[in-house]
Amino acid sequence: MRAGGTREQIVEAALALVAERGFAATSVDDIAAAAGVAKGSIFYNFGSKAGLFESIISQGVGRLTAALRSASDGLHGRDALEALVGELLAQIEAHPDFAKLMAAESFRTGRSWQDSIRHLRDESIGTFADVVAETWPERNALLAAAALFGATLLAGLEWLVFQPHRTQAEVRDAVLATIA
Repeated sequence: MRAGGTREQIVEAALALVAERGFAATSVDDIAAAAGVAKGSIFYNFGSKAGLFESIISQGVGRLTAALRSASDGLHGRDALEALVGELLAQIEAHPDFAKLMAAESFRTGRSWQDSIRHLRDESIGTFADVVAETWPERNALLAAAALFGATLLAGLEWLVFQPHRTQAEVRDAVLATIA
């Protein structure tokens, strides 16, 4: 098996376990067993459990930010906000474990990956902030963007877990109804 395949297996297994149990309750042994690899493979590929988690966050943030930027490219105002909310919901649906991880771990302090979480804030929420600043220059763009991002994230998780019969458009419209 290629090293890239092993790394991806480990990332997928770790993400699923951490989304279900949380970082502290997930051991390296659990991750290795779920990935079907030796425990040493995790240390060889990532250096540590924290290094693995850092890699998961970095990959997820990169993917999310690229998708958000692409969705809002060339759009302005309400159209850009609708596109961002819709794309964030699409990303939550496509990557529910990463969405759960964002919701659960974003505000934990004292963790070695705090800089990566800050990167999430700066990059992904920053994409929302750019549009908010353009749309409502009188508002605190970063705070309003964090509120909109957070509302979309939680509404998306509510949708997937408790209201899967809803359409993505219904969830998007519910989120957008909360903003003026």
